[in-house]
Amino acid sequence: MARDGDINEPTREFPDYPTSESLRDRAEGSPDHDREYAPGAPTSGGGPVRGLLWVLGAAALAVVVLLGVQATGLLPDFRNPFAKEQTDRSQPPLLKSIRDLSRYVAAEGNFQVVVDVQNDRRNVPDFLLNERTLFVGAGRVEAYVDFAKIADGAVVVSEDGKSAEIKLPAPQLGETDLDMDKSYVFAEQRGLINRLNDLVAGDPNRQQQIYKLAEDRITAAARDSGLTVRAEENTRKMLEGLLRSLGYEKVTVTYTAP
Repeated sequence: MARDGDINEPTREFPDYPTSESLRDRAEGSPDHDREYAPGAPTSGGGPVRGLLWVLGAAALAVVVLLGVQATGLLPDFRNPFAKEQTDRSQPPLLKSIRDLSRYVAAEGNFQVVVDVQNDRRNVPDFLLNERTLFVGAGRVEAYVDFAKIADGAVVVSEDGKSAEIKLPAPQLGETDLDMDKSYVFAEQRGLINRLNDLVAGDPNRQQQIYKLAEDRITAAARDSGLTVRAEENTRKMLEGLLRSLGYEKVTVTYTAP
């Protein structure tokens, strides 16, 4: 118990309650002092938070204003700084020669061939050294008659002018035209050493061998397809119709040996 002399003095267990004089002194003090001791007052840490919110709000407002101005067309479009660009440094075409053609294309064949080529080494695993390509090639071959090779006296007309006999050179096959828009590599397998070699010293003409094989096989298929026979028939029909329209009643077309 407290003694009689200490009855007005605060005990150690309870804090000192504010008196009317201390409250008046606080009311006359600074606002920071009131904020520090007033119950329920916000702490001083709210200032940085409010500042961050103001910065974010200002940034969002700036973005909205820029988008609005861009939509009106007052500013140029924003471009991706990492957008893909293509630069064409090709040289202009060079005309090397011109030649006159006097050939009559009488037939054309379209072919497709599948080339499956594999290059490997003996006693070496395929995953180390192996090169296999499956290529689908599409091309066309023309069969034509070269009228420039018609010899003198190849056209004989009868005395009455009612019949004509024409001797033509045999039809020929043109060069195989490989259509790269319709040709494609279906599958390709390459060993580890082959891939490393491509990284060190790549060969841009590696596919030329495949293209050449495809052209050779299409040319061989054109020879066996009877394309030249079709060219003979079509040329004969064309000349017969042309000469008969000129008044010839009988037209004979023959071909010399190739």
